[in-house]
Amino acid sequence: MTLLKKLIITVLILVFALVGLSVKTFYDAGEFKEINPHFSGEVTTVAGVLSSEDITIHPPTGMAFISSDDRRAHWSGQGQSRPGAIFGLDLNSANPQLVNLTADFPHQLNPHGIGLRATPDGDLSLLVVNHREEGHFVEIFDYREDKLVHRQSVSGALMHSPNDVIPVGPSAFYVTNDHGNATALGRMAEEYLQLARSYVLFYDGKSFRKVAEGLAYANGINISPDGRTVYVAATVGQKIYVYDRDLNTGDLMPRGRIEAGTGVDNIEIDPKGDLWIGCHPKLLTFVKYSKDPQALSPSQVIKVAQTSPGQYNVTEIYLDNGRPLSGSSVAAVFKDKLLIGSVFDERFLLCRLEK
Repeated sequence: MTLLKKLIITVLILVFALVGLSVKTFYDAGEFKEINPHFSGEVTTVAGVLSSEDITIHPPTGMAFISSDDRRAHWSGQGQSRPGAIFGLDLNSANPQLVNLTADFPHQLNPHGIGLRATPDGDLSLLVVNHREEGHFVEIFDYREDKLVHRQSVSGALMHSPNDVIPVGPSAFYVTNDHGNATALGRMAEEYLQLARSYVLFYDGKSFRKVAEGLAYANGINISPDGRTVYVAATVGQKIYVYDRDLNTGDLMPRGRIEAGTGVDNIEIDPKGDLWIGCHPKLLTFVKYSKDPQALSPSQVIKVAQTSPGQYNVTEIYLDNGRPLSGSSVAAVFKDKLLIGSVFDERFLLCRLEK
């Protein structure tokens, strides 16, 4: 065989390998999925937010807390971003209105994931992942007299890419780092090569430590009503990881995982313990949408219910093609109401579930 033939064969092998890798990447990202919109219920679009990346609801009162930020301007660095806020929405009201609960916050507020803690006495605190110019923080607020009163700011070197947070004590919490790499190139490699380098941190009120590793884009995190189980969404991995929680140390022990088959984002848990998750069924389309608001990205909501120990039933509750909402990131339920939030859209959905 001549040198030229060997060179041609080598080039062809490389071309086929690159094509195969590209096809695999598109397939794994869900780009070949057929989107057939459906929802059994009424849908109302609500404006007045800059985004609604995360939403959580206090079941006894029906108060919804909404994380709103000018995320495109903030992420791209192009143009002056508008101030973010945490909005309140009283779902028990006949005519619920958005109320800015953080108007008195003295620092820059670019909120991301949020987590709510209620004590047996009825006291409420809300933790907010906040991306300030000077670094990443978890802000701890107490909810008093229809306002969020800032109590503490927490930061640390390990928390270089925080996404979502869930409190487990007055100042203790779990927080996801959605990337293990701190550099832009390293983060891109994690996403497109599906590298499982992200992790979960536990803050015990004094210091951070890693308690779960090996996740492909650790995103939403939440905890069961009894406080013994922690769920973590891996967006690129398209899985929900289930951990047993040590109530004394905060350590997490792997119990299993739930194959979601879609880009899971934030996790909300209803009073029965079922998981409601906003998802991105086409991850590469979502990347396009993150850069261009005209490139619509499908929205999806799944519900995960445990049928027996270690066995889960995954049901698709909502699906659209990017209209009326693109890039769904959270689904929070209260009675027969379902709120669906978006990473970038300046609106969210207030849905009424059929009984």
